[in-house]
Amino acid sequence: MKILVTGTAGFIGYHLAKRLVEENYEVVGIDNINDYYDVELKYARLADSGIAKQEIKPGVAVKSSRSFLYRFIQADLADKDFMDRLFREEQFDLVCNLAAQAGVRYSIKNPYAYVQSNVVGFLNLLEACRHHAVKRLVYASSSSIYGMNKKVPFSEEDRTDTPESLYAATKKSDELMAYTYSKLYGLETIGLRLFTVYGPWGRPDMAPYLFLDSILHDREIRVFNHGDLLRDFTYVDDIVSGWCKVIDSPLSTESLPYHIYNVGNSSPIKLMDFIHVIEQCAGKEAKKHFEGMQPGDVYCTYADTSRLEKDFGYKPSTTLESGIRRFYEWYIDYQSKIG
Repeated sequence: MKILVTGTAGFIGYHLAKRLVEENYEVVGIDNINDYYDVELKYARLADSGIAKQEIKPGVAVKSSRSFLYRFIQADLADKDFMDRLFREEQFDLVCNLAAQAGVRYSIKNPYAYVQSNVVGFLNLLEACRHHAVKRLVYASSSSIYGMNKKVPFSEEDRTDTPESLYAATKKSDELMAYTYSKLYGLETIGLRLFTVYGPWGRPDMAPYLFLDSILHDREIRVFNHGDLLRDFTYVDDIVSGWCKVIDSPLSTESLPYHIYNVGNSSPIKLMDFIHVIEQCAGKEAKKHFEGMQPGDVYCTYADTSRLEKDFGYKPSTTLESGIRRFYEWYIDYQSKIG
């Protein structure tokens, strides 16, 4: 089976492509390698996949030095002509979309980047799947679309029409567009609402990286809503395992092949407890600067994953202590390599 994975220079996309190659799938990865955060981390992820930075050129496929099953192309989902050509030449069986402009707070500063990547890019992907006989599209949605929903845990049946950020609104838009393409054209679409993901190779703008980096360098960490937040922190390997279970499942025989699943740890953690676990790994206490709630943030994320467990046998297995320890060990190793 040949699979397109978008966003493979990104955090989760890197991990998913690596797992799929290990399971003997042929994988083509694409990423536009934008500068939302340090591009050297993106190039380092690619290098760990056998894709050398000096060989990367826009629109040109680079073969991995670590596996004949993996190729990478620097490209943008918003480039419709490229996407049409790629799908025509490669004839993918299945597509996994993890490419997106990420970050809730940044969507307030740069809204156009989110519409271009998360809406226009996703539409191009749907159109390419429709016209080139792709059997299934699995795409990353987000827990952020639940907004300030006070009913917990969040269920796939809950209302999701009051997003608190443009980022969340674009993810809801993706789900609606996917529904339309499933309804009109019979394309099987599976949206995975991912809950707060952390682990090795994580993004430097996310809390785990920011907290650990600041603690180790004696800088203050910003603690929003005065620490009164709950997050369903989910280790990246558990996210990827859930994703792979969906990929490996038989194709849908339903008349409307549209599905949505929560993918999370189903066990929300207090922000202050999360910080304490990082402090224990770092062997240092954080210097904390307490602030109010940030625009676009939500108080609690909490996944009801019973539907995913029922349909695919999904069950996260990584404890917070174990996950943060692995993240800490990766961080120390990565920092030693970049000096």
